[in-house]
Amino acid sequence: MKILVVDDDKDIVELLSIYIKNEGYEVEKAYDGKEAITKLNTNPDVSLMILDIMMPHMDGIDVIKEVRKDSQIPVLMLSAKTGDLDKIQGLIQGADDYVTKPFNPLEVMARVKSLLRRSQHSVTNDVPDILEVGPLIIKKDSHEVETVDGKSIQLTALEFGILHLLASHPNRVFSADDIFERVWQQESVVSAKTVMVHVSHLRDKIEDATNGEKVIQTVWGVGYKIEAH
Repeated sequence: MKILVVDDDKDIVELLSIYIKNEGYEVEKAYDGKEAITKLNTNPDVSLMILDIMMPHMDGIDVIKEVRKDSQIPVLMLSAKTGDLDKIQGLIQGADDYVTKPFNPLEVMARVKSLLRRSQHSVTNDVPDILEVGPLIIKKDSHEVETVDGKSIQLTALEFGILHLLASHPNRVFSADDIFERVWQQESVVSAKTVMVHVSHLRDKIEDATNGEKVIQTVWGVGYKIEAH
């Protein structure tokens, strides 16, 4: 597997590259947003991108916007900013997870491994290969989601994981902590805002494709569910 590391701080790129190679992955490096796009276009076998936000020429948020036009590659965002709004903005644009600088490289690698597991083995529980939920058809093996009238919905691996988790347990309410631990496959630490942003983004995509149908429901103070029809 190949991982693209993007940061204008060359020391950070080199540090992460050492840890990535020690885990047996290949590394591609980029030092600004425009170079990152070029690297992705010339290396279609990149499995995950570690992306800094604050960079010259093209910042990380714009890179995510560009990447999400035609790719659902997992993106782990690095941020020197500590404000929740900055993290939420990145997640809304399509990042899958974030780590705040200064970081522990071991934590970064734990997040990388989790995202790669999600992208390759998003759903392993014993449920039908194809689920029909309201206006949606969810295909487990191919990670495809489409409407009943054939419109494809492009989801990230984490968005697909959330949707499949809720759809495969109709009427069951999952808390943000439950969703984070099952879908991210990590212990919940600061999961509530992260899950909220991903659910919001997922809802937007579903509603855009279904003329506004509310598939995922919020149970205030408890969590999220999909009702059986």
